Amino acid sequence: MDCRLQVFKRDQTDSSLTKTYRFAVVDFSRSKNYPSNFVCMLPLKVDQGKGKIGNVFGELFGDESLDLAMKLLREALKTENDLDVKAEIERRLNLIDPKRVNMIRCSGCKKTFQPRKLRKYKQNFCPECLQKRFGARP
Repeated sequence: MDCRLQVFKRDQTDSSLTKTYRFAVVDFSRSKNYPSNFVCMLPLKVDQGKGKIGNVFGELFGDESLDLAMKLLREALKTENDLDVKAEIERRLNLIDPKRVNMIRCSGCKKTFQPRKLRKYKQNFCPECLQKRFGARP
């Protein structure tokens, strides 16, 4: 199967600012035209477990559905020209694989570290700098 994604952008009827994106999985080995090569729609969340499968995409591709979804989204990200669609593809990639390590730079010593929790303040300190600056305070 030569599977790829085809993106449909729809404006909402109530307000023109809201747009929805639908990703269709198409098989180019069947046909080159859209309606005849349709396989299924790519869901927002792909099931990662081996339990109950709640969508057609998971039923069709089984255990390899997560890997296939990542591959299809990465290929679509390379070939897409529209910036809004690229942002939606990146958002969906983050929904599928949210386990990326968030690294920030220490405001004191400038080395990168993984924060325990995110702060909304600009001064983020690593544990060593926190101990140096604020260790003696009760």
